[in-house]
Amino acid sequence: MSKLVTIYGGSGFVGRYIARRMANEGWRVRVAVRRPNEAMFVKPYGVVGQVEPILCNIRDDASVAAVMHGADAVVNCVGVLNELGKNEFDAVQAEGAERIARIAAERGVARIVHISAIGADATAKSEYSRTKAQGEAGVLAHMPNAVILRPSIIFGTEDQFFNRFAGMTRMGPFLPLVGAETKFQPVYVDDVAKAAVQGVLGQAEGGTYELGGPEVKSFRALMQQMLGVIHRRRVIVGVPFWAARIMAGVLDIAKFVSFQLFPNHILTRDQLTNLRRDNVVSGDAKGFGDLGIEPATLESILPDYLWKFRPSGQYDEIQKSADNLRT
Repeated sequence: MSKLVTIYGGSGFVGRYIARRMANEGWRVRVAVRRPNEAMFVKPYGVVGQVEPILCNIRDDASVAAVMHGADAVVNCVGVLNELGKNEFDAVQAEGAERIARIAAERGVARIVHISAIGADATAKSEYSRTKAQGEAGVLAHMPNAVILRPSIIFGTEDQFFNRFAGMTRMGPFLPLVGAETKFQPVYVDDVAKAAVQGVLGQAEGGTYELGGPEVKSFRALMQQMLGVIHRRRVIVGVPFWAARIMAGVLDIAKFVSFQLFPNHILTRDQLTNLRRDNVVSGDAKGFGDLGIEPATLESILPDYLWKFRPSGQYDEIQKSADNLRT
Protein backbone atom coordinates (compact mmCIF):
# COMPACT_ATOMS: atom_id res chain seq x y z
CA MET A 1 0.00 0.00 0.00
CA SER A 2 1.30 3.49 -0.85
CA LYS A 3 2.39 5.73 1.97
CA LEU A 4 0.17 8.41 3.48
CA VAL A 5 0.95 12.06 4.23
CA THR A 6 -1.36 14.37 6.17
CA ILE A 7 -1.06 18.01 5.12
CA TYR A 8 -2.58 20.45 7.58
CA GLY A 9 -3.76 23.46 5.60
CA GLY A 10 -3.30 21.43 2.43
CA SER A 11 -5.78 23.46 0.40
CA GLY A 12 -4.05 26.78 1.11
CA PHE A 13 -1.70 28.67 -1.16
CA VAL A 14 1.41 26.59 -0.37
CA GLY A 15 -0.36 23.41 0.75
CA ARG A 16 -2.06 22.74 -2.57
CA TYR A 17 1.29 22.70 -4.39
CA ILE A 18 2.72 20.27 -1.85
CA ALA A 19 -0.39 18.09 -2.15
CA ARG A 20 -0.07 17.96 -5.93
CA ARG A 21 3.61 17.03 -5.79
CA MET A 22 3.08 14.34 -3.14
CA ALA A 23 0.33 12.82 -5.27
CA ASN A 24 2.73 12.78 -8.22
CA GLU A 25 5.18 10.90 -5.97
CA GLY A 26 2.55 8.19 -5.58
CA TRP A 27 1.62 8.96 -1.98
CA ARG A 28 -1.90 9.06 -0.63
CA VAL A 29 -2.63 12.60 0.50
CA ARG A 30 -4.95 13.58 3.31
CA VAL A 31 -5.73 17.30 3.13
CA ALA A 32 -6.74 18.49 6.62
CA VAL A 33 -8.81 21.68 6.41
CA ARG A 34 -11.53 23.59 8.27
CA ARG A 35 -13.95 23.51 5.32
CA PRO A 36 -13.58 20.32 3.25
CA ASN A 37 -16.43 21.31 0.94
CA GLU A 38 -14.34 24.29 -0.21
CA ALA A 39 -11.29 22.11 -0.84
CA MET A 40 -12.74 19.65 -3.35
CA PHE A 41 -10.48 21.11 -6.05
CA VAL A 42 -7.57 19.07 -4.61
CA LYS A 43 -9.17 15.71 -5.50
CA PRO A 44 -8.10 15.75 -9.19
CA TYR A 45 -4.46 16.12 -8.13
CA GLY A 46 -4.33 12.32 -8.07
CA VAL A 47 -6.29 9.29 -9.16
CA VAL A 48 -9.69 8.54 -7.63
CA GLY A 49 -9.39 8.42 -3.85
CA GLN A 50 -5.71 9.36 -3.75
CA VAL A 51 -6.19 12.93 -2.51
CA GLU A 52 -8.96 13.54 0.01
CA PRO A 53 -9.94 16.68 1.93
CA ILE A 54 -11.02 16.00 5.50
CA LEU A 55 -12.33 18.17 8.33
CA CYS A 56 -9.83 19.24 10.97
CA ASN A 57 -9.53 21.93 13.63
CA ILE A 58 -5.90 22.31 14.70
CA ARG A 59 -7.01 23.89 17.97
CA ASP A 60 -8.38 20.50 19.07
CA ASP A 61 -6.27 17.46 20.04
CA ALA A 62 -8.84 14.87 18.99
CA SER A 63 -9.36 16.49 15.59
CA VAL A 64 -5.63 16.69 14.87
CA ALA A 65 -5.10 13.09 15.96
CA ALA A 66 -8.00 11.74 13.90
CA VAL A 67 -6.68 13.04 10.57
CA MET A 68 -3.18 11.84 11.43
CA HIS A 69 -4.25 8.22 11.90
CA GLY A 70 -2.00 5.92 9.85
CA ALA A 71 0.12 8.77 8.45
CA ASP A 72 3.76 8.15 7.60
CA ALA A 73 4.58 11.86 7.41
CA VAL A 74 3.02 15.18 8.33
CA VAL A 75 3.26 18.66 6.83
CA ASN A 76 2.01 21.74 8.65
CA CYS A 77 1.16 24.67 6.36
CA VAL A 78 -1.29 26.42 8.68
CA GLY A 79 -0.66 30.07 9.44
CA VAL A 80 -2.53 33.36 9.64
CA LEU A 81 -1.54 36.84 8.52
CA ASN A 82 -4.47 38.45 10.29
CA GLU A 83 -6.25 37.25 13.41
CA LEU A 84 -9.94 36.55 12.98
CA GLY A 85 -12.29 35.00 15.53
CA LYS A 86 -10.66 32.16 17.44
CA ASN A 87 -7.89 31.86 14.86
CA GLU A 88 -5.44 33.99 16.80
CA PHE A 89 -1.66 33.96 16.30
CA ASP A 90 -1.03 32.05 19.54
CA ALA A 91 -3.74 29.46 18.94
CA VAL A 92 -2.75 28.71 15.34
CA GLN A 93 0.95 29.40 14.89
CA ALA A 94 2.27 28.55 18.35
CA GLU A 95 -0.12 26.14 20.07
CA GLY A 96 -1.40 24.57 16.83
CA ALA A 97 2.08 23.82 15.51
CA GLU A 98 3.18 22.36 18.85
CA ARG A 99 0.02 20.24 19.03
CA ILE A 100 0.62 18.72 15.58
CA ALA A 101 4.24 17.85 16.44
CA ARG A 102 3.36 16.43 19.85
CA ILE A 103 0.69 14.15 18.46
CA ALA A 104 2.97 13.15 15.58
CA ALA A 105 5.64 12.12 18.09
CA GLU A 106 3.09 10.17 20.14
CA ARG A 107 1.88 8.39 17.00
CA GLY A 108 5.40 7.52 15.87
CA VAL A 109 5.16 9.53 12.64
CA ALA A 110 8.51 9.29 10.88
CA ARG A 111 8.84 12.80 9.44
CA ILE A 112 7.39 16.25 9.87
CA VAL A 113 7.81 19.36 7.71
CA HIS A 114 6.80 22.69 9.23
CA ILE A 115 6.26 25.83 7.14
CA SER A 116 7.35 28.89 9.11
CA ALA A 117 8.55 32.27 7.81
CA ILE A 118 11.69 34.38 7.52
CA GLY A 119 11.73 36.75 10.46
CA ALA A 120 10.54 34.19 13.02
CA ASP A 121 12.03 35.50 16.26
CA ALA A 122 11.07 34.80 19.85
CA THR A 123 12.07 38.36 20.80
CA ALA A 124 10.31 40.11 17.90
CA LYS A 125 7.94 43.01 18.52
CA SER A 126 5.56 41.53 15.95
CA GLU A 127 3.18 38.94 17.36
CA TYR A 128 3.14 37.19 13.98
CA SER A 129 6.93 36.73 14.00
CA ARG A 130 7.04 35.86 17.70
CA THR A 131 4.41 33.11 17.44
CA LYS A 132 6.11 31.73 14.33
CA ALA A 133 9.25 31.27 16.45
CA GLN A 134 7.24 29.73 19.29
CA GLY A 135 5.71 27.31 16.81
CA GLU A 136 9.16 26.28 15.59
CA ALA A 137 10.32 25.71 19.18
CA GLY A 138 7.23 23.62 19.90
CA VAL A 139 7.82 21.46 16.83
CA LEU A 140 11.49 20.87 17.65
CA ALA A 141 10.69 20.03 21.27
CA HIS A 142 8.75 16.96 20.12
CA MET A 143 10.36 16.24 16.72
CA PRO A 144 14.04 17.29 16.89
CA ASN A 145 14.70 16.08 13.33
CA ALA A 146 11.91 18.18 11.82
CA VAL A 147 12.48 20.05 8.58
CA ILE A 148 11.51 23.70 9.12
CA LEU A 149 11.12 25.92 6.07
CA ARG A 150 11.27 29.69 6.39
CA PRO A 151 10.25 31.28 3.07
CA SER A 152 10.37 34.98 2.24
CA ILE A 153 7.30 36.49 0.60
CA ILE A 154 5.82 33.80 -1.65
CA PHE A 155 4.58 34.49 -5.16
CA GLY A 156 2.56 32.41 -7.61
CA THR A 157 -0.78 32.26 -9.39
CA GLU A 158 -2.91 32.44 -6.23
CA ASP A 159 -0.71 34.82 -4.23
CA GLN A 160 -2.06 37.71 -2.19
CA PHE A 161 0.94 39.92 -2.87
CA PHE A 162 1.38 40.71 -6.56
CA ASN A 163 -2.27 39.95 -7.31
CA ARG A 164 -3.39 42.38 -4.62
CA PHE A 165 -1.25 45.29 -5.74
CA ALA A 166 -1.88 44.63 -9.43
CA GLY A 167 -5.58 44.85 -8.66
CA MET A 168 -5.03 48.18 -6.91
CA THR A 169 -3.62 49.66 -10.12
CA ARG A 170 -7.14 49.58 -11.59
CA MET A 171 -8.35 52.08 -8.99
CA GLY A 172 -6.38 55.17 -9.97
CA PRO A 173 -3.06 56.71 -11.01
CA PHE A 174 -1.36 56.22 -7.61
CA LEU A 175 -0.04 53.09 -5.91
CA PRO A 176 0.52 53.71 -2.17
CA LEU A 177 3.17 51.61 -0.40
CA VAL A 178 4.00 51.31 3.28
CA GLY A 179 7.65 50.37 3.77
CA ALA A 180 8.59 51.12 0.17
CA GLU A 181 12.30 50.62 0.86
CA THR A 182 11.91 47.39 2.84
CA LYS A 183 13.72 44.55 1.06
CA PHE A 184 12.17 41.22 0.07
CA GLN A 185 13.48 38.06 -1.56
CA PRO A 186 10.38 36.64 -3.27
CA VAL A 187 10.26 32.87 -3.65
CA TYR A 188 8.12 30.89 -6.09
CA VAL A 189 5.48 28.79 -4.36
CA ASP A 190 6.31 25.59 -6.24
CA ASP A 191 9.97 25.87 -5.20
CA VAL A 192 8.81 25.91 -1.57
CA ALA A 193 6.70 22.83 -2.36
CA LYS A 194 9.75 21.06 -3.83
CA ALA A 195 11.65 21.70 -0.60
CA ALA A 196 8.76 20.39 1.50
CA VAL A 197 8.53 17.22 -0.58
CA GLN A 198 12.23 16.55 -0.05
CA GLY A 199 11.58 16.78 3.68
CA VAL A 200 8.70 14.32 3.50
CA LEU A 201 10.71 11.87 1.40
CA GLY A 202 13.71 12.04 3.73
CA GLN A 203 15.89 13.65 1.06
CA ALA A 204 16.56 16.71 3.23
CA GLU A 205 18.40 16.68 6.54
CA GLY A 206 16.53 17.89 9.57
CA GLY A 207 17.03 21.55 10.39
CA THR A 208 15.92 25.03 9.43
CA TYR A 209 16.09 26.23 5.84
CA GLU A 210 15.58 29.85 4.82
CA LEU A 211 14.11 30.02 1.34
CA GLY A 212 14.50 33.07 -0.84
CA GLY A 213 14.46 33.56 -4.58
CA PRO A 214 17.46 34.66 -6.67
CA GLU A 215 16.60 38.37 -6.42
CA VAL A 216 16.61 40.76 -3.46
CA LYS A 217 14.63 43.92 -4.19
CA SER A 218 12.94 46.74 -2.33
CA PHE A 219 9.16 46.81 -2.12
CA ARG A 220 9.23 49.77 -4.52
CA ALA A 221 11.41 47.91 -7.05
CA LEU A 222 9.11 44.89 -6.95
CA MET A 223 6.10 47.08 -7.70
CA GLN A 224 7.97 48.74 -10.55
CA GLN A 225 8.70 45.32 -12.01
CA MET A 226 5.05 44.33 -11.60
CA LEU A 227 3.92 47.51 -13.39
CA GLY A 228 6.18 46.60 -16.28
CA VAL A 229 4.61 43.15 -16.50
CA ILE A 230 1.03 44.47 -16.51
CA HIS A 231 1.84 47.33 -18.91
CA ARG A 232 0.56 50.08 -16.63
CA ARG A 233 2.04 53.38 -15.48
CA ARG A 234 1.34 54.38 -11.90
CA VAL A 235 2.93 56.82 -9.48
CA ILE A 236 4.33 54.86 -6.54
CA VAL A 237 3.76 56.83 -3.35
CA GLY A 238 5.72 55.88 -0.25
CA VAL A 239 3.45 56.21 2.81
CA PRO A 240 5.42 57.35 5.91
CA PHE A 241 5.34 54.94 8.83
CA TRP A 242 3.82 57.57 11.14
CA ALA A 243 0.86 58.00 8.78
CA ALA A 244 0.52 54.25 8.28
CA ARG A 245 0.52 53.76 12.07
CA ILE A 246 -2.49 56.07 12.40
CA MET A 247 -4.34 54.28 9.59
CA ALA A 248 -3.58 50.80 10.97
CA GLY A 249 -4.66 51.89 14.45
CA VAL A 250 -8.00 53.20 13.20
CA LEU A 251 -8.63 50.03 11.20
CA ASP A 252 -7.76 47.79 14.15
CA ILE A 253 -10.06 49.76 16.44
CA ALA A 254 -12.89 49.51 13.91
CA LYS A 255 -12.41 45.74 13.85
CA PHE A 256 -12.53 45.58 17.65
CA VAL A 257 -15.57 47.80 18.23
CA SER A 258 -17.52 46.03 15.47
CA PHE A 259 -16.82 42.65 17.11
CA GLN A 260 -14.93 41.69 13.92
CA LEU A 261 -17.90 42.37 11.65
CA PHE A 262 -15.48 44.59 9.74
CA PRO A 263 -12.23 42.58 9.68
CA ASN A 264 -9.09 44.55 8.93
CA HIS A 265 -7.73 43.10 5.68
CA ILE A 266 -5.98 46.32 4.69
CA LEU A 267 -3.21 47.01 7.20
CA THR A 268 -2.85 45.98 10.85
CA ARG A 269 -0.44 47.36 13.42
CA ASP A 270 1.28 43.98 13.57
CA GLN A 271 1.79 43.91 9.80
CA LEU A 272 3.17 47.43 10.00
CA THR A 273 5.74 46.26 12.55
CA ASN A 274 6.86 43.51 10.16
CA LEU A 275 7.19 45.97 7.29
CA ARG A 276 9.92 47.78 9.20
CA ARG A 277 12.24 44.76 8.82
CA ASP A 278 13.85 43.37 5.67
CA ASN A 279 12.53 39.95 4.71
CA VAL A 280 15.61 38.27 3.23
CA VAL A 281 17.68 35.14 3.80
CA SER A 282 20.47 35.45 6.36
CA GLY A 283 23.98 34.73 5.15
CA ASP A 284 24.69 31.68 7.33
CA ALA A 285 21.37 29.86 6.88
CA LYS A 286 20.81 26.64 4.96
CA GLY A 287 18.71 27.15 1.87
CA PHE A 288 17.89 26.04 -1.65
CA GLY A 289 21.54 25.37 -2.43
CA ASP A 290 21.64 22.69 0.26
CA LEU A 291 18.57 21.08 -1.31
CA GLY A 292 19.85 21.17 -4.88
CA ILE A 293 16.97 23.43 -5.98
CA GLU A 294 17.50 26.36 -8.33
CA PRO A 295 14.73 28.86 -7.50
CA ALA A 296 12.68 30.41 -10.28
CA THR A 297 13.02 34.11 -11.10
CA LEU A 298 10.21 36.65 -10.98
CA GLU A 299 10.72 37.38 -14.66
CA SER A 300 10.00 33.76 -15.60
CA ILE A 301 6.77 33.47 -13.60
CA LEU A 302 4.97 36.81 -13.18
CA PRO A 303 3.77 37.17 -16.81
CA ASP A 304 2.10 33.75 -16.58
CA TYR A 305 -0.55 35.00 -14.16
CA LEU A 306 -0.46 38.79 -14.03
CA TRP A 307 -1.46 39.21 -17.70
CA LYS A 308 -5.10 39.51 -16.59
CA PHE A 309 -4.32 42.93 -15.08
CA ARG A 310 -3.09 44.35 -18.38
CA PRO A 311 -5.39 46.83 -20.11
CA SER A 312 -5.37 44.57 -23.17
CA GLY A 313 -5.44 41.27 -21.26
CA GLN A 314 -3.79 38.54 -23.32
CA TYR A 315 -4.10 40.46 -26.59
CA ASP A 316 -0.49 41.71 -26.59
CA GLU A 317 0.90 38.19 -26.18
CA ILE A 318 -1.42 36.81 -28.86
CA GLN A 319 -0.37 39.59 -31.22
CA LYS A 320 3.30 39.00 -30.47
CA SER A 321 2.88 35.27 -31.14
CA ALA A 322 1.13 36.00 -34.44
CA ASP A 323 3.89 38.42 -35.48
CA ASN A 324 6.52 35.79 -34.71
CA LEU A 325 4.70 33.24 -36.87
CA ARG A 326 4.58 35.69 -39.79
CA THR A 327 8.29 36.35 -39.58
